[in-house]
Amino acid sequence: MSALRVLVGALVFLALLLLALSNAEPVTLRLFNFASTDSPLAFVVFVAFACGVGVGLLAGATRAARLKRQLNRLRREARVAPRPPAPHGAAPGAYASPPRDAV
Repeated sequence: MSALRVLVGALVFLALLLLALSNAEPVTLRLFNFASTDSPLAFVVFVAFACGVGVGLLAGATRAARLKRQLNRLRREARVAPRPPAPHGAAPGAYASPPRDAV
């Protein structure tokens, strides 16, 4: 299974490399009419992909941090919250049976 994964990864890498080499013609990139630059098309696509990955990682890290803060808050509330008393004065965890004369 590991050899198959390496083989598929190598084939995908090779295909992407050939695609990048075949799209090496320069394109003009204009930045809001302030500046312009000529770059290979493959480089522009790679930079756009890298920016997308960065934004995705940032969004995931933000969500993970928010969930971690929420979990810590809930744990803190659970430690501080008073526990309800046991029914009929029973010890915690003990089964409280109904009174005999209630039948």
